[in-house]
Amino acid sequence: MANHYQNIVVAVDGSKEAEYAFRKSLDVAKRNVGSTLHLVNVIDTRSFAAVEAYDRSIAERAQKFSEELLNGYKQQALDEGVENVKTLIEYGSPKSIITKELSKLVTADLIICGATGLNAVERFLIGSVSEAIVRSANCDVLVIRTPE
Repeated sequence: MANHYQNIVVAVDGSKEAEYAFRKSLDVAKRNVGSTLHLVNVIDTRSFAAVEAYDRSIAERAQKFSEELLNGYKQQALDEGVENVKTLIEYGSPKSIITKELSKLVTADLIICGATGLNAVERFLIGSVSEAIVRSANCDVLVIRTPE
């Protein structure tokens, strides 16, 4: 197989789009024997900024949600027979983290993402996270279309 992926990164955020991307990532990981599946969730710290007095409990809830989300996906991946699964929680703007920071942390050769993110306003103003990934990633990107 000419194109063998070693490190597959899939960004998950609890959305339906991310769920489809995750499902697809399992297929890809299983086809690329020996690959590692990296499940990433970015906690969007910009949404905290809106809260006047930065409330610790919000950050803690976000962290807990993130951990539960990733652990649930990790378990599903292991159950499906994907052997190497890593989870990663990052803080910041999903767009810049997934495109810039992540490539330093994980030498990804494939990034899988859903066609849209959670935030319609941001998508309208700046273009979706997936668009930013396609533009700036230095590896293959697989954008999963959500069946209507």
